Amino acid sequence: MAADHPDTPRPERLPRIAPENMTEAQRKVAAEIAAGPRGELRGPFIALLRSPELASPVQKVGEYLRYRSPLDRRTAEMATLIAARHHSQQYEWNAHHAHAMKAGLDPAIAQAIAEGRRPAGMAGDEEIVYDLLTETLHNKSVCDATYARAVEKFGEQGLVDLLAIAGYYGMLAIILNVARTALPAGKPLPLPFFPN
Repeated sequence: MAADHPDTPRPERLPRIAPENMTEAQRKVAAEIAAGPRGELRGPFIALLRSPELASPVQKVGEYLRYRSPLDRRTAEMATLIAARHHSQQYEWNAHHAHAMKAGLDPAIAQAIAEGRRPAGMAGDEEIVYDLLTETLHNKSVCDATYARAVEKFGEQGLVDLLAIAGYYGMLAIILNVARTALPAGKPLPLPFFPN
């Protein structure tokens, strides 16, 4: 069965839960997220709140990857955009495109990723991130040459963190897609639709 076309009106399936309707466990996790660096409950955590025992450790993984990983923010956000594009996740792309621009990613690189093209003019570290993650996402692993280049540039921790970014944001993308999480009001869909 084909995925919904993004131009089709799509009501959210897992919308925000009113605070008075939250369980005690949901309230606790919502407060934990709001008290952290995100500052509020938003995006995938609105859907994830249906499973508070999952939402809590998941948000901690994201907090590490986004705020504490030693990876350069430009390459980390590029990795996030690659995952968002792979899963055609509009909300995730919208949020992280802004972070990527702030971190110094060339807008032309982001645009090429959005269009499903290999970007031209990438820096050496960006090329390694692109090759590592596109090969991983498409082939479910990488060849020895891609692996060696990534370890040489980023070390084993950086390699694992990059793979974790792709997996973490891939998981969130699947949840967001199924939940039909809407973009902020008035925002146009940033990613072109790729037919199946």
